[in-house]
This record gives sequence, structure tokens and C-alpha cells, in this order.
Amino acid sequence: MKKSECFCGLARSMRSVFCASVVCAGLMSSCAGGQDEAVSDSSDAVIENIMTRTSIRVFTDQPVDDATVEKILRAGMAAPTAVNKQPWAFVVVNDREQMERLREVHPYAQMLKTAQFAIVVCGDMGKALQGFAQAYWVQDASAATENILLAAHGLGLGAVWCGVYPNPDVYPKVKDVLGLPSHIMPLNIIPIGYPAENPEPKDKWKPENVHYNRW
Repeated sequence: MKKSECFCGLARSMRSVFCASVVCAGLMSSCAGGQDEAVSDSSDAVIENIMTRTSIRVFTDQPVDDATVEKILRAGMAAPTAVNKQPWAFVVVNDREQMERLREVHPYAQMLKTAQFAIVVCGDMGKALQGFAQAYWVQDASAATENILLAAHGLGLGAVWCGVYPNPDVYPKVKDVLGLPSHIMPLNIIPIGYPAENPEPKDKWKPENVHYNRW
């Protein structure tokens, strides 16, 4: 083989390697860009879900399947909790007569009439911290509640937070209706279903409520 032929063959091989490298680099850049876009889209979706959630008080008669209910409960149990105590318990109420009993004892939970089911978020004092720290159960169960509200909205459902504890005229009656043991305290009732209304989200941003480093 002549030297000129060897040189041409080597040049062609080098060009092939260079082109392959450029293609690989382009693919890697594209993949990285795609990942960045996916992360950005995911972040935007999370913020959008938070900012567009509203309290829904009227529901359609469309049933909610068990798998969806479990997704919502899993979201609730994914909430942060002090020392990972998870001092919560959840009562799913989907019996129409039982929902009517709850509606009778809670004057501000009348939306149970059209809800497909309700989740009663409770605190388990048997799992709570001791002493003054026991009161942290309210914060833990509230975090779980917000997760439930956001998960319901993200799944196309509507929900509303109906406070129970610490109203002395309500929580003993709710305990009685649900047959809760003494160490279980109902924090709230969350009626859930597919929304039959579409209220406009409220813009609650108020810069005057923000302080940096100290008041």
C-alpha cells in the first residue's frame, strides 16, 4: 500500500472518530438539557399545584376508586414529623349514614352531604412525644393534612379542611360518632370528591408579612 493511501485511510478513520465524538457529545448535551427541562417542568408543576389549590365545598356524584384514596393517604403519611414519631391516624369515612352523622355533629362540615368520602385526620397520643412536646402532634397532623389537600388537588379532586380540635363543642361528638379510643384525638375532617365548582384561587402573597433576620 502506498504512503498516500495509508494517510488517506488514517485521515478517514480520524474523521469518523471525530464525528462520532461530536454526535455523542451532542446526545449527552441533549440528554442533560432534557433532564434540566424535566426538572424545571416538575418544579413548575409542584408550584402550580400549590398556587391553584382551593377549598371545594360542592362535589359531583362521580365515585373515587380505592387506589386513588390510597394515593392520597400515602401522601398524607409522607409529611414531616417531629423525631419521626408519626403520631397520626386516619379514619376513612365512605359510608353515607356515617358521613351524615358527622355532618349532624359538625355545623361547618355540611359539604359532607355531597362528598364521596372523608378523611378524618387524628393525633395518636400513644405515639406522641411526652411532656410539653406532646403538643407537636398538632403540627405533625397538620402537615399530613396539607399533603392530603395538595394530593387531592393534584389528582383532580377537591377537598376542604374542616377543623375539629380544639373546639370543645365538636371534637367530643366526632370522637363519639367514630368510636375513637381515648388516646386518639380528631384534628379535622376533610370531605373529598370530584369538584362541582371551580372557585378562583386567592392570591395571598403579602410582602408586609415577611421579615428578615428579626422583626
